Amino acid sequence: MLKEFREFISRGNVLDLAVGVIIGAAFGRIVTTLVEGVIMPPIGLLLGRIDFSALFWVLDRAKGLPVSLADAKAKGIPVVAYGQFVNEIVSFVIVALAVFLLVKQVNRLKRPAERPVAAAPSTKECPFCTSVIAVRATRCPNCTSQL
Repeated sequence: MLKEFREFISRGNVLDLAVGVIIGAAFGRIVTTLVEGVIMPPIGLLLGRIDFSALFWVLDRAKGLPVSLADAKAKGIPVVAYGQFVNEIVSFVIVALAVFLLVKQVNRLKRPAERPVAAAPSTKECPFCTSVIAVRATRCPNCTSQL
């Protein structure tokens, strides 16, 4: 069983997948930081100094109105934290755009190499009787014309 596991792990696809997951996790953290620290603050400023990650909707007003999302969590007040959801949607769109651009570039680079080379024709048409003959033929076997 250990030998089979070693063979499974040493396959190129498994190692490529592992590297992809690690790079993807790191890329996800970069995108999250980009969205929360660079993209959303100017958008929030343009929309009247809104911090999207702090937006929430109180479900149970009987327990009081919290001043912040952290206050609501500390007091146990049920809220819908839709601001963080907005941040996650923006993050997803950025990751999806980056993956799309990456796949598009990879496909563009692969395209010329994937085209099969056309094989040289092995037959030709006799100009006199229009029958199909071998390319190397010097006389048509059907009409006996000199080629």
